[in-house]
Amino acid sequence: MTSSLRAAITARVDRGEFPGVVALVARGDDVTVHTVGVTRFGGDVPMRRDTPFRIASMTKPVLAAAALMLAEDDRIDLEEPIAKVLPELAAPRVLRRLDGPLDDTVEAVRPITVADLLTFTCGFGQVMDGDRFDPPFPIVDAWRDLGLIMSDPYPRNQHDPDEWIRRLGTLPLMRQPGETWMYNAGTLVLGVLLARAADQPLDELLHERVLAPLGMTGTAFWLPAERAAELPAYYMSAGDERRDSGPDLWSTPPIFPSGSGGLISTADDYLAFGRLLLSGGVAGGTRLLSEQSVAAMTRNHLTPAQIEGAGSLLGGEGWGYGMCVTATGRYGWSGGFGTDWFNDPAEDLTVILLSQVSDLLWNGALQEFSRLAYAAD
Repeated sequence: MTSSLRAAITARVDRGEFPGVVALVARGDDVTVHTVGVTRFGGDVPMRRDTPFRIASMTKPVLAAAALMLAEDDRIDLEEPIAKVLPELAAPRVLRRLDGPLDDTVEAVRPITVADLLTFTCGFGQVMDGDRFDPPFPIVDAWRDLGLIMSDPYPRNQHDPDEWIRRLGTLPLMRQPGETWMYNAGTLVLGVLLARAADQPLDELLHERVLAPLGMTGTAFWLPAERAAELPAYYMSAGDERRDSGPDLWSTPPIFPSGSGGLISTADDYLAFGRLLLSGGVAGGTRLLSEQSVAAMTRNHLTPAQIEGAGSLLGGEGWGYGMCVTATGRYGWSGGFGTDWFNDPAEDLTVILLSQVSDLLWNGALQEFSRLAYAAD
């Protein structure tokens, strides 16, 4: 019998909201995968279980796991100032007003720590002004003029990590360290920090510590040309195709591997990551993360005021390390290209929803699909 989730996905595909969707629901060892539709509007290539997707901000939890692994190895300390590894960001100044001139600053009350990067309280990030994201404040214009891609998963950053962090270090912070939750910049900086701490490029670090041990063979910052050609077309909304994020872009190694949104992955690959956290850090009988590290990743670290200040991006929920955390213990995060993942430990449940239509996050489909994933087939 067709499940209610599959029926709901099929209905939205039939209405033209998506060309296709891959949905995975796992309870323990019981895994169901729904592949519906095709990879582009008007196309004839069917969605498959192993179709690769740009997962954008679902990269952040993977990066956070790598950070905790390095912390367990004493390569980094979450409470230490990041200037120990990133001297470019030592002794930052802080804007007196978010919309003020760049030279109207005060001293930082304390250094930025590695934990600040993981919790997005490092003092720099996406600017929300009412309903506007990244309005033309002087600080926003400045990072754009410097070519620092702060908010979007594409176009790719054209500065290598050392040059990117040098340019960032010329700017004041937007808020005091530890004060306000601000999205995205923290994991961009964290990716540079982890690569330096491990003395290896970020793509090699993630492969060695997370992807290879979990068997995530289809997850990377770029793919061979024949595999990149299998990426679904990307749309902001139905019919609004964005061709500047096509296979050509994803078949070459990036100059700046983005720890905030640079990975490509598949449903089963990301399930392996989700199961690592549900198991308390064990995969295939091997411990990759301590239970304490997994608990730190998946519990809220924000104050009520910080949650309220995050606005619609968190919707009143908390934030752990690299992911959203709800009051009921469910945790996960979405990707701006139209993807979503969450674990619900109380239900031993992992749900992964993969499209390449950003409107998945805003048109009600995400909420509907997530709710139906709890229903038994």
